[in-house]
Amino acid sequence: MRIPTSSVSEDQESSEEQVSGAVYSEMHQMISSIYAELHFMFKQDYKYDQFLGPEGNVDVELINKSANKYSLRFPTAGWYLWSATGLGFVVRDAVTVTIAFGSWSQHLALDLQHHEQWLAAGPLFAVTAEPEEAVAEIHLPHFISLQGEVDVSWFLVAHFKDEGMVLQRPSRVEPFYAVLDNPSFSLMGILLRIARGTRLSIPITSNTLLYFHPHPEDIKFHLYLVPSDALLTKMIDDEEERFCGVRLQTSPSMQPLTFGAHYIVSNSAHLEIIPTELKLSYRSPGEIQPFSKFNAGQMKEPIQLEITDKRHGTLVWKTVVKPVDIQLGAASAPRTFSG
Repeated sequence: MRIPTSSVSEDQESSEEQVSGAVYSEMHQMISSIYAELHFMFKQDYKYDQFLGPEGNVDVELINKSANKYSLRFPTAGWYLWSATGLGFVVRDAVTVTIAFGSWSQHLALDLQHHEQWLAAGPLFAVTAEPEEAVAEIHLPHFISLQGEVDVSWFLVAHFKDEGMVLQRPSRVEPFYAVLDNPSFSLMGILLRIARGTRLSIPITSNTLLYFHPHPEDIKFHLYLVPSDALLTKMIDDEEERFCGVRLQTSPSMQPLTFGAHYIVSNSAHLEIIPTELKLSYRSPGEIQPFSKFNAGQMKEPIQLEITDKRHGTLVWKTVVKPVDIQLGAASAPRTFSG
């Protein structure tokens, strides 16, 4: 039988609060662990039509393709994660959520970013919830590596509203996301603001995306080096797919890379790479993303690809592409060859 609240002693209430706090802490340890696993086990087949939830997957409905707008309903209290983007929610009760994607470049001028030393640090989301009070937390993904000189006080949540940009400090910052408690909703994302005049090397987590374009006589490769932004990866996937590009599975970089640094792309087969140098920078999804390209002929032998830090000469990423990788990828590729 449930004991009425009025008859619970202070000691009992204190004990219940400790238990509740322990459960809450355990949940957040689990969440942090899952985010880390998603990053280090980066996959190509993350589903954009599903959230992970406490009772299994929750379907996401694409309601406006041109606006990249989605809708879904969380049926019960608990934690929900959109593994394809890193966006997460902790909800107290059932709630209906709509999500769309935005572009930093449309709301934060590049010259202003440079002058104020503001760095877009993750995707921009337009979120609404009904009812709003059902959402206890929202977890906004970021790609800043919390190492070295990075100070969590630099993290801000930028809300873009009718009156302009409103900045809010997150409740806390975790390795792959920042948390807002009892959030209000708008077009929002994580922004890093560094003191003016400060010269720092900002470490970020990144992805190396490698695509091949099958052709009977000449196999063409495209290699991108981009921040770990799942939406950015999806946009590059979609653009490459338009021209029959097939992404090969590769590992993340060996270590956090430096935002704004230059990296050299090379290969073991002495094939011409254009350009050989890539700058690690952030361009909003939908903008043209820089990449290196090279042709490998009919590719009879394996090719080892490497990326090194231009300034320090250290190896930061490598992979081996074998002819069988191309054969397996081409078997699932569209039949029309790229030009």
